[in-house]
Amino acid sequence: MSEGREHAETGWPVEFGGVVESVVATLGPNERWNVAALGLFAGEPVTARTWGNTRTRRNFHREGEGYVQFTRDPLEFVEAACSIYERDEPLLPAVDAWARVGVERVGRGESDGTRWEEWELQPVESAVETRVVSTISRGHAAVIEATVAASRLDVESYDTAELIGRLSYFERVVERCGGEREREAFSRLTEHSGWDRRNESF
Repeated sequence: MSEGREHAETGWPVEFGGVVESVVATLGPNERWNVAALGLFAGEPVTARTWGNTRTRRNFHREGEGYVQFTRDPLEFVEAACSIYERDEPLLPAVDAWARVGVERVGRGESDGTRWEEWELQPVESAVETRVVSTISRGHAAVIEATVAASRLDVESYDTAELIGRLSYFERVVERCGGEREREAFSRLTEHSGWDRRNESF
């Protein structure tokens, strides 16, 4: 692994396709940076959706920008996805690459009673902080997938019992295949979501 900083005036700092999970920091009215998970849909331009009346949605409307970040740290990702996570600075300590993006709402609608808004993301500044040789970790992937399942526990259109079944499976994968950081991240996810307590009623 080599470390350094490579700035670009415009453009994304990494190449990606499909849907990529990232972390976005947006400035709130309290002058602190709210950090949340954000799925990026690859394309020209890259788009993302906010669901419900989230802090990210409100800050996008108010500020018109944010810092999209790519991190491999599962614990940072869980905090962003499953809790109210605020910082004094926008960039996470373990960020591998980031892009400051301007955002523009290009669509809105409703799905199963939940309002959504679609945004175009245009990078105006970016940097690569750390270059790594990619490895494939089932434990890490299980943590990321678990954050998606946990975020849907209170959405009426999703079956709670099915989501809990998924989370139980991901927990076993993390125990078998994850390292210390992945296990700590899943423990924090369980603490934030309380999915294991809901499991008692199914």
